[in-house]
Amino acid sequence: MKTKLEKKIQSVAKKVLQDEAEAILSLKNYINEDFELCVEAIMACKGRLVVTGIGKSAIIGQKIVATMNSTGTPALFMHAADAIHGDLGMIQKEDIVLCISKSGDTPEIKVLVPLLKMHGNMMIAMVSNEKSYLASHANYVLNAHVEREACPLNLAPTTSTSAALALGDALAICLLEMRGFTSTDFARYHPGGSLGKKMYLKVSDVYPNNALPKVAPEADIHAVILEMTSKLLGATAVTNEQNELLGIITDGDLRRMLNKQQDFSGLKAKDIMTTTPKAIAPDEYAVTALSLMQEKNITQLVVVEDSILMGFVHLHDLLKEGLL
Repeated sequence: MKTKLEKKIQSVAKKVLQDEAEAILSLKNYINEDFELCVEAIMACKGRLVVTGIGKSAIIGQKIVATMNSTGTPALFMHAADAIHGDLGMIQKEDIVLCISKSGDTPEIKVLVPLLKMHGNMMIAMVSNEKSYLASHANYVLNAHVEREACPLNLAPTTSTSAALALGDALAICLLEMRGFTSTDFARYHPGGSLGKKMYLKVSDVYPNNALPKVAPEADIHAVILEMTSKLLGATAVTNEQNELLGIITDGDLRRMLNKQQDFSGLKAKDIMTTTPKAIAPDEYAVTALSLMQEKNITQLVVVEDSILMGFVHLHDLLKEGLL
């Protein structure tokens, strides 16, 4: 049985999420010609997008900068307070400045705006108040209007910061679309960690680290078992003299042979091999190999190029690379 306090906690949390969701959804009403012009101006910009703000808006600005940089739009962050104490020097003539401020009337912004205008930089205001000082002096306005904060005191930046963050994402993704930004581009900016590896790691980067178990089709079962045991991959390929793949023998094939045969002394590799093994080309992405293994419920794939055996890629290789 939940106490009244526990029920209130859940109720408050759900209301905050509801309020913020509604505020973000309402931003669709403010996607207008100014938004389009902002996107086009940033696309045409020969410099960088300099994002600035103060307080919680500064934190949101840093996240927007990170998203822009990772999706093909060169951007940097400049704290509004630090700007008037020397950091204005980071702004170049061809940069566009995006100022984020809920009220658009904070003292720091009022000091900064004339300095930016004096430098001649194009300015975009992201504000909740279109009649603010910042909005009235900007070239373009991104309306991040919210009715009230999710905070019951209507003081702590909550709904407003969520709205600004979402609007920044909308701006970044529009720019991504206009640039024709691809998954290959994304991989170039995210080379580290499992995300990057999923985007660029190829099978050819993995399989050369493994041993290459293979036997001839006429090899006896003793030779097959020795090859599989010594190479530690739980399988061996069966190839002809031209190294063309004829089939594969796995631990499962050996178990099925033992169940069917009392005497296997006369059996050859060709008698128990699977003639249609699951294979993958070396230039395929490693994450594709992982998907195929998961789909077929197997632990290794033969790597083949133009029917020629190149090697094996094992599930453990992909686990080691952090793809799963």
